[in-house]
Amino acid sequence: PESISIHADIGEICGGGALLLAMPMQALGSALDAWLQIDGRQPLVACCKGVDLTTLRGPVALISARRPEAQAAILTGPSFAADIARGLPTALTLAATVDGAALQELLSTPTLRIYRTDDVAGAELGGALKNVIAIAAGTVIGAGLGDSARAALMTRGYAEMVRLAEALGARAETLAGLSGLGDLVLTCTSTQSRNFRYGCAVGRGEHFDPKVTVEGVATARAVVSLAAGLGIDMPITAMVNALALGKIALNDAIGQLMSRPLKQE
Repeated sequence: PESISIHADIGEICGGGALLLAMPMQALGSALDAWLQIDGRQPLVACCKGVDLTTLRGPVALISARRPEAQAAILTGPSFAADIARGLPTALTLAATVDGAALQELLSTPTLRIYRTDDVAGAELGGALKNVIAIAAGTVIGAGLGDSARAALMTRGYAEMVRLAEALGARAETLAGLSGLGDLVLTCTSTQSRNFRYGCAVGRGEHFDPKVTVEGVATARAVVSLAAGLGIDMPITAMVNALALGKIALNDAIGQLMSRPLKQE
């Protein structure tokens, strides 16, 4: 789009309008540390989804810790960059540490509808946790286990997302919106999703290009630590983490999930 300009030097864009930080989650902290020229008055909007492995913080919390003077926000929801670039109709959620009305107005376009929320934790966690469940969904599809298995994993995975989010102070209704359920549906059903494609490769027993960023792998590892500290049961997330680390075979992981004690939904 003509409204987007490309610069190789971060100094060239400091002191202007909002900065959209579009990078892998695990690179966000080091980038903020390196970009000393960033004007503290500029809104910093994270466009990544995940949990930092070092601090166990989400994008907004990480920005606030590194740049406490800045307005920190996250733009998240069901979208692929290629769709937005082509001008296809898309709706996203903007979560900000202060009133995000001005940012909402700035970022909205005729084909990009922005909703806003003050539940930063809910928006962060919805976008992060859905990547883990997308890996699980891709795994069952790759293994030829069918759409019924995928639907079950998506539904029970969503329950895990809500459990952890509420334990961390987020609102369940935020997870039911674009940043949670909306993004979960898209990521678990589209081959445009790197996390879903990675899961498919795991299910087929194939190699996956290590140069391709798969945010759900790091997120699963971080979330297992978070959940353990809070005493939250997240069996699907735990199995995704074990599969990614090569600690369990796929058939054993499925068997363990299917043989868990029966309970009321």
